[in-house]
Amino acid sequence: MIETIYIEEAILQHPRVNDIVARFPQARKITCDRYGEVFNPKAQNFRLQKQKPALILAEKYKNFALPAPSGYGIGAKRNYYFSHMLNCLYDCRYCFLQGMYQSANYVLFVNYEDFQEEIRRLCAESPVEDIHFFSGYDCDSLALEPVTGFAEQFLPFFGQLPNAWLELRTKSTQVRSLLNREPLSRCIVAFSLSPDEIAAKVEDKAPSLARRLEALFKLQEQGWQIGLRFDPLIYQTGYQQQYQRLFEQVFSGINLDRLHSVSLGAFRLPEGYFKKIHKLYPEEKLFAGPLSHQQGMVSYRRELEQDMLRYCTEQLLLYMPEAKLFPCIL
Repeated sequence: MIETIYIEEAILQHPRVNDIVARFPQARKITCDRYGEVFNPKAQNFRLQKQKPALILAEKYKNFALPAPSGYGIGAKRNYYFSHMLNCLYDCRYCFLQGMYQSANYVLFVNYEDFQEEIRRLCAESPVEDIHFFSGYDCDSLALEPVTGFAEQFLPFFGQLPNAWLELRTKSTQVRSLLNREPLSRCIVAFSLSPDEIAAKVEDKAPSLARRLEALFKLQEQGWQIGLRFDPLIYQTGYQQQYQRLFEQVFSGINLDRLHSVSLGAFRLPEGYFKKIHKLYPEEKLFAGPLSHQQGMVSYRRELEQDMLRYCTEQLLLYMPEAKLFPCIL
């Protein structure tokens, strides 16, 4: 899977680096001073690199946990996101990462302990207040779990913090490390879900809806709290029937006692990111849809966006209590 591994000089002997490199004995190893030398140059072809991304092993020095954007949350007043990794195994056409980064290569920050120290500090500042930490903002939380050991390392850590909640946002079926341990009561495994008809067109390389639901149902059966993320909602002819079938399929196996939250949001991208992605994929039908440019964002026309959100909200509330529904308003 990984043919080339770049490694920062300063972490060549890091135990986590040694473990990862040992998994890919045939991979070409290249040292660099800092990961930005490989990741940040502008003269790169994201679309071409996405076919065979390299893995870059790096050390992060600051901004270990950042305040989440306004409107991004599932019930707590204090929300942070942290990114142990940049870029995603999957190739979803609507993903903002394609517009944010110059490179499609994966960057893995191996100094997990520094992330944990910052998270511990933030929790100690407000010891009686619940704080939510989101790990799947710049990557998929679980897709490379066999390589990164991210959940394996962070779940025991979060178990020691009485006021910290962890969301693992994913489309992945890599849930073995979770099934092999006792559920963490303050962890939400949040699956991003789309109708089959839409996922087949815009979620390349991601597991099918059926496989995601199989993983989700296994986790909830073992006692894990589950999140459902219908974000972004994608418009196409017949979307009402497609989302209606999706909700019916999902909730046919959902235990509401294990359902922590459901979030809902329409397709939107910062205008600069949209232009960059559109240039990469000029033939993509998603970008030829009924879109509108407003206040630096590209999204569906206001009336259409409101219709989609209203329809999907009405459908969801047939299956679940409103208190667990969190619209994403960004």
